[in-house]
Amino acid sequence: MDADVIIVGAGPTGLSLANLLGQRGNKVLLLEKRAELIDYPRGVGLDDESFRTIQQMGLVDEVTPFTIPHHIMRLVDGRGNVIMTNHPQGRPFGWARKFGFLQPLVDRAIFDGLQRFENVTVEFGKELSGISEDGDRVTITARSVSGEEGENRSDEMTTYTARYLVGCEGGRSFTRKWMGVDFEGKSPSTRWVVVDCNNDPLGFPNVYLGADPKRPYVSIGLPRGVRRFEFMLFEDEPSEKVEDDAFVAELLDNHLPEGTQLDIIRRRVFTHHGRIATDFRQGRVLIAGDAAHLMPVWMGQGFNSGIRDVTNLAWKLDAVIKGTAADALLDTYVVERRDHAKAMVDLSMAFGSIIKPTNRQVAFLRDNVAKAVNLFPQAKAYFEDMRFKPMPRYGRGAVVDQEKLTSGSAARTNSTSRLPRLIPTRNALVKRSPVGSQFIQPTVEHNGTNVLLDEVFGLGFAIISWGIDPARLFSAEQIQQLQAQNVRLICAVSPTQVAWAQQHCEENDTEVRAEVVADISGDLKNWFDVHSVGTAFVRPDRFTAAACLNTDVPRAWRALVTAASLNV
Repeated sequence: MDADVIIVGAGPTGLSLANLLGQRGNKVLLLEKRAELIDYPRGVGLDDESFRTIQQMGLVDEVTPFTIPHHIMRLVDGRGNVIMTNHPQGRPFGWARKFGFLQPLVDRAIFDGLQRFENVTVEFGKELSGISEDGDRVTITARSVSGEEGENRSDEMTTYTARYLVGCEGGRSFTRKWMGVDFEGKSPSTRWVVVDCNNDPLGFPNVYLGADPKRPYVSIGLPRGVRRFEFMLFEDEPSEKVEDDAFVAELLDNHLPEGTQLDIIRRRVFTHHGRIATDFRQGRVLIAGDAAHLMPVWMGQGFNSGIRDVTNLAWKLDAVIKGTAADALLDTYVVERRDHAKAMVDLSMAFGSIIKPTNRQVAFLRDNVAKAVNLFPQAKAYFEDMRFKPMPRYGRGAVVDQEKLTSGSAARTNSTSRLPRLIPTRNALVKRSPVGSQFIQPTVEHNGTNVLLDEVFGLGFAIISWGIDPARLFSAEQIQQLQAQNVRLICAVSPTQVAWAQQHCEENDTEVRAEVVADISGDLKNWFDVHSVGTAFVRPDRFTAAACLNTDVPRAWRALVTAASLNV
């Protein structure tokens, strides 16, 4: 076969998946219809979850210069009064919660990252035109095309084979259409003019969403002196007006000092969509990113949702390809990702309906409701800290129910269900189980150096225990299984206990040696404390697969083997 995985589409989703698979040693073929990467800005918001994946790809230093951390968003009314501020604090996953970024330059950095891997090949000017699945392989045909956007088609066809195909080619995905799945949702008629310019004529940072009934707008300060303006088009204004300099000048008139000359990068018209595929997989063919779901830009989640998809999918493809897990593991990709993607689509659509009303009575009611809500500190903090954003939390899939220690379902972790019988509920400060949510990433001390925790976890499964060598919790047979699965064991302790912990781990005569990390921030101790558990099983995508008392570790491992279809 030509590859383990063929990826179609060299947008951020396809590029990220190619990096995640490439660094794991998989043979990857990435096909792109265009002659080169898209060079104009699209997404402008990058969150801490995506940055954690960039860290996993080993591209933090390459991406960081094209970002601005702590990007604050303010929703303002027609008079410029703040209706809502969105400025989440803390670094639970190791990075600032929100970044502004320049997508063309970030995409380029991720693309350049592929040069590290001899096992990854990229071919531009190839348009997917046929798919067939036969036994242990999928065969595709690709047409050679030319032109900036691949608009000139030739008769030259090339055939490729791989074990799996992942379509990341956007909303018009050939792969999704071949799968025959519905693309449910809405495509509102609302259109927006987007104007990006160099040499920012305003200079103030951050994001302003103007809920102005005269004409809703957006003004965003971006890295490297770039500013983005967006304006809603009315129904009687044709999209072609974006080419009219006088019309664009009229749109910008109330937002710029008189006589301002703009250095415009690009101006385009976009229509916002809210759609999701009914399934993300058919046999050896899968979809991710915009091919699987489309959402309006308001929450800045289009780019991030695609990164979440491939972060979930990459380790599962890798495990199946290498034989450490059965093909059934790939079914959990759909089970885990589709519900959250739909929640983000719904939230983005709802947020857009708050911004774009042009009826003055509706806008007046909205503004006054917002003023009333802001009088209550708890309600104001709810929006400011972005608690309304649905965090990924997998109730089904490659997870273990904390209460029953059964595989494949952590559905009861999505409620305030009681915790294991051995723990009185009053002992757990957080009644909601951590299973199915992302594990935290504090800075720890490891071998005398301060690093983020994922650097110790590596690329595979990790099992972390508080204050004890986790290797001592498994049977000899299970230790061999952990070795076969390349699981890393972590002993987390307070800084005062490092010397003891190192000796404690060294004296263990098992073949798996745990790494000792010092919890210099206290965040790990707090995590184990509030959840009243001693050990956590962390997946390669850094989601908590299981959490339990130390005495239940063998049972939790057996359940996880079943839930993740691991071959042991």
